[in-house]
Order: sequence, then structure tokens, then C-alpha cells
Amino acid sequence: MHPLYLVALLPPEPVLSEVWALKQEVHALTGSRNAVRLPAHITLIPPLRRPEAVEPNLVSSLTAFAATQASFRVGLDGFAWFGNRTLFVHVSQPDAVRAFHAALTAWCATHLPEIPAEKRPFTPHMTLATRDLPPAQVPALRQQFASRSYAADFAVQQLTLFRHNGQLWQPRATFELNS
Repeated sequence: MHPLYLVALLPPEPVLSEVWALKQEVHALTGSRNAVRLPAHITLIPPLRRPEAVEPNLVSSLTAFAATQASFRVGLDGFAWFGNRTLFVHVSQPDAVRAFHAALTAWCATHLPEIPAEKRPFTPHMTLATRDLPPAQVPALRQQFASRSYAADFAVQQLTLFRHNGQLWQPRATFELNS
């Protein structure tokens, strides 16, 4: 079977550790494990299986893309849900992330045809718990996070290519934006 790849934005410290602590807290409360297999991030290209032979092309093309992009800021504020199965940190200033995602999507259409266009609308967020969240624990978790606050702001200066090793997502390459 071909490996899974994913492209994401990782926040710098201290946001990386703060959101990681929230993920760990939700894991401890609910046993949900999916979200703790990857550091805090905003997914740009969701997981997709591709032959290992495409990885060098992914790396070279994402390096070239990153060189065309300026750094930008992301704001986080509060928590939200996708249905009853995904709790996430809300991106409060999504326009810059959406513009970056649109540029990456256009780049891939031209330079990386092996990455299909996403069919779902792009909603930037940082997942705290997802598909394996026990349904019986959702009401209490909703109530707990409705009364909490979290806000942060950070500069995006790179994007990261991850590959799944069968257990965890591991960074394969980091691409610096043209600051």
C-alpha cells in the first residue's frame, strides 16, 4: 500500500505547545487518539496515498512554491465543532490562510497534478479531537469547551510535508516561505 502524505501549517512556539496541551487534555478526558498523532497544525492538503516515488517531486515542487509566498499572520480565538465528531480551535482571521491555500491549490493544479483538487470547502482550523471521539462524551466536552477561551496570534513562515509511518505522522520536509 502506498504511504499517506499530508501538507500542513504548524504554528511556532508557544502556540504549538499550547494547542498540543489542549489536544493532550482532550485525549486524557475522552481517550480520543486520532488528533494526538500529529502536532498542532492547519491542514492544507488532507491525507492522500501516493507512491513513495512521488516524494522527491513533492519536496522540490513545494520548495519552489514556498519561495513564491510571503509569510502571513493567523489568529486563533475560541473553539468550535464540525458536527458532533470534531472539536477544533477556531481560526478567527481566515482570509490570509484561505488565500495561501488557494495559491497552493493553483500551484498543485499546474505543478503537482498527482495531488487532486479538494472537493470539500476549505475551513482552516486546528483539530483537538476527531472521528474517534466517543459520542457519549460529546455533550460534556461541548459544555466544557463552550465555557473556555483560548486566543493566540502567530506568523506563518513555513509549511510542512508529513508522511504516515503506520503509527504516527512524521515530518519529511519543511519549506520556508519567502519572508
